[in-house]
Amino acid sequence: QLSDLHWGPYVGADEIRSAVAVTNDLHADLVVLTGDYVTREADRMDECATELRALSAPNGVFSVLGKHDYWSGPEHITRALENNSIPVLINNAMPLDHNGARLWLAGVDDVWERRADLDSTLRLVPATEPTVLLAHEPDYAEVAKQRPIDLQLSGHSHGGQVRLPYFGAPILPYLGKQYPIGLKQADSMWVYTNRGIGVVSPPVRFNCRPEITLLTLRSIA
Repeated sequence: QLSDLHWGPYVGADEIRSAVAVTNDLHADLVVLTGDYVTREADRMDECATELRALSAPNGVFSVLGKHDYWSGPEHITRALENNSIPVLINNAMPLDHNGARLWLAGVDDVWERRADLDSTLRLVPATEPTVLLAHEPDYAEVAKQRPIDLQLSGHSHGGQVRLPYFGAPILPYLGKQYPIGLKQADSMWVYTNRGIGVVSPPVRFNCRPEITLLTLRSIA
């Protein structure tokens, strides 16, 4: 999982290229991108998507949009990703077959912008089959946990960017307060919130390093 690249004043081609190389070195079966590719610079998305095109995984590379993508221009962001062989899941789900087993990968449109439609997203997904949901804002778990979803992958919060010892993050964004970082449980569903690659202003990280997440899913059957 990669999230919150924020190509813009503080992140450019070198950082994205490095993140892509590290991700490919992990040899994951699947790569997912959970939003916020640029920071109000839609005209730079073509460069960003060109770098992301180098991501490689046997089961593909998939993405969802975040709030900054809407603020920058969602049509352009979507077109740039899809032109570089990275499908964008917009309130949609698709089955992935791996070693004779099936996993559903679902993605909701941005929650902050009130574009998420979980009913449409899950309309084709059998309730008995394992499902991973991509949702940029982690606190959407309060909605998603009411449905037969096993794992939600999110970004958005950057882990707070600054985390103080014994206190945690002094500032967390809307929809990133309940599940701000790492692995947590929401009733029977798990949520993983990635700390992201980039930053927003002020461009500071303390005790909260950028992150590429490798998750291993195991059957409990």
